[in-house]
Amino acid sequence: MNPFIICIVTIDDMEKAALIARVLVEKKLVACVNIVPQIRSIYSWKGQIYDESECLMIMKTRRELFGKLQTAAKELHPYEVPEIIALEIAEGLPAYLSWIDESTRPKF
Repeated sequence: MNPFIICIVTIDDMEKAALIARVLVEKKLVACVNIVPQIRSIYSWKGQIYDESECLMIMKTRRELFGKLQTAAKELHPYEVPEIIALEIAEGLPAYLSWIDESTRPKF
């Protein structure tokens, strides 16, 4: 099993996304967060259908950090039940995967 994952989080505001991204990078819970503005999400919530504009955050990290990442992101996220999911990185440029690894380890 590959030790690297991509986490996907959606949020309603670009500045909130940037705040979460900065905190997670500073805490070394992620190596990088790409923020994609203006995605359209259509979903069912509490019996109603919603059609909303959101931002998509794409985060690269190590699998072993997912629990801490999930906790930190949820604490900062305004949604009652935020989308915080992980996908395995099946393959990647070895140098890039090494960078993810190095960027998510504390410096002593």
